[in-house]
Amino acid sequence: MDTSYRQSILDTAQQAALDAGGLLRQRFRSDFRVSKKGPIDFVTEMDVKAEELILGRVREAFPDHGILAEEAGANSHHSAFNWLIDPLDGTTNYAHGIPAFCVSIAVEHEGRLDTGVIYDPTADELFSAQRGGGAFLNGAPVRVSEQGQLQESLLGTGFSYDAEALRLNLRLFEEFMTRAAGVRRVGCAARDLSYVACGRLDAVWEFYLKPWDVAAGMLLIEEAGGRVTDFQGRPCEPRDKRILLSNGRLHDSMLEVLRDF
Repeated sequence: MDTSYRQSILDTAQQAALDAGGLLRQRFRSDFRVSKKGPIDFVTEMDVKAEELILGRVREAFPDHGILAEEAGANSHHSAFNWLIDPLDGTTNYAHGIPAFCVSIAVEHEGRLDTGVIYDPTADELFSAQRGGGAFLNGAPVRVSEQGQLQESLLGTGFSYDAEALRLNLRLFEEFMTRAAGVRRVGCAARDLSYVACGRLDAVWEFYLKPWDVAAGMLLIEEAGGRVTDFQGRPCEPRDKRILLSNGRLHDSMLEVLRDF
């Protein structure tokens, strides 16, 4: 792939994330419509508005690229490039005025993650990565933590809308709470993954995330020196249902627990 073309993809993803995040920040804790896609699965008008903004940027710059977006679904383009877009990860937080939400944008090239961007509007933190180029926070390189002891680690997870996955993860949450220094459940997977990439969290495990939730964060962690697998330690991709993302040093000790799930 041409280097300048690759750079233009990253530039477009970053600017789209910044613009969408700015819109979300502007309307945060204001009046906006909230509805439900499921019993506890919220969507706001800001999800839709932010996604429309991002889609407009992508379609203008790369009209022939494929797109998979949380609210709009997939387009019909068959392309070597596929964008995975979550315009507002942490919708429930956003709807309740809790400042833990992000914009997440990733790009696959020929089925492999190549570009990832996560923007946290309330902290004004822009995480970005391209395969082979490292991971960055507001332009400065970041690395995963060096924590190698599970009992001293800070972990993260989330709880799926799927009832069976929820029951399993409640058991795992209890298990890791007894083995680690702490476990955080923020309700924004993209932010959790970006925090692993920059060393604030040491590892995250998740059930049943959507590809647009996890794609950018997976690449960020790998480019920051971390490791991403399924619960059996096998290589995985954004569409897998059980994912462990860590600094690498904790991976094997966590897999000893996760393999039974």
